[in-house]
Amino acid sequence: MKQIKYLFIALCLVVSNQIIAQYTDEINTNRPGNSAGAFSVGKNVLQIEGGLYYANESHSVLNYEANGFGADLTTRYGLLKEQLEVSLDLQYQIDHYTAGIFNKNRKGLRQTTLGAKYLFYDPFKKGEKKPNIYSWRANHKFDWKRLIPAISGYVGVNYTMNNDYAIPDELAFSPKAVLITQHHLDRRWVIVTNFFADKIISKAFNYGYVITVTYGINEKWSAMLENKGIKGNYYSDGIFTTGITYLLNKNLQLDASISKNIKSTPDLLYGGLGVSWRFDKKHQDPKIKNGKEVKEVKKEEKRKSKKGILSEEELDKAAEKAEKQKRKNEKNKIEEVKPVEEKKKRVDDLEDSGN
Repeated sequence: MKQIKYLFIALCLVVSNQIIAQYTDEINTNRPGNSAGAFSVGKNVLQIEGGLYYANESHSVLNYEANGFGADLTTRYGLLKEQLEVSLDLQYQIDHYTAGIFNKNRKGLRQTTLGAKYLFYDPFKKGEKKPNIYSWRANHKFDWKRLIPAISGYVGVNYTMNNDYAIPDELAFSPKAVLITQHHLDRRWVIVTNFFADKIISKAFNYGYVITVTYGINEKWSAMLENKGIKGNYYSDGIFTTGITYLLNKNLQLDASISKNIKSTPDLLYGGLGVSWRFDKKHQDPKIKNGKEVKEVKKEEKRKSKKGILSEEELDKAAEKAEKQKRKNEKNKIEEVKPVEEKKKRVDDLEDSGN
């Protein structure tokens, strides 16, 4: 109950603050939290997110302790469409395990997950709400439409190696599914929520949620607070994470974080540093018309254009040009008629004065 109470207080603080800043086209990274954002990295964009961490784990019942270091790496790539992203998540750890008189040095992959994410709904696809130049209040009041989240889905497959970190008789391959929502409450506050089911059909099956609240301090610095709840037959827990990020440039970001759980079976403490890097030279912003993505002219349409057969886009341009020319001709016709009418009027006035 305390966990839910603290989470509720954090969310209330988020909703009660409305501070305006600017959106930027900087790197879109999931670090340093455990949640995944709803938006993909973009078509033909490669992004690498990685870090090093320290891990301390102890168990008050099983009476063991483990201390060590690890590295995590996520590779993300925008494939085929702006909304689609494929990713590979890896986590490798080295630690020293002690249980009574038993000691062991452990090492191996703790996570290997290959998956894909697709953005189903984007509330900002038609663009940001335009400022009202006549009303200060209209520009600063809360926009209730911001409560509508972006929604995406993720499906993946886990590969579990037979090493010191695996559960006995755990399946080598198991599915993973995540429902992702992302709220932009204003230009600084963002809430990301993940509802996940992991290692489905495996002995290590678990499900839960991750809620991440991010606050943009300024154009360079951001802070985050996160709560992760896990429920499973083998392991259940609640984990809190807090961290900061620093944007070196639009394609490079540094981060630091610390995580602590609420149990002593086991008691977990993690601290880490990370970096996210993006390569977007091959990315081209899609053309948006009436909130929909406009596809580029295909080779077939270009070929038809050369043969004198106009594409739909060319027909629209031709129709628009013809309409402009029509209005121009009508305007010129009116201007030509006006001098004639004025001359006729002057003649009539002279005749009236002569009479």
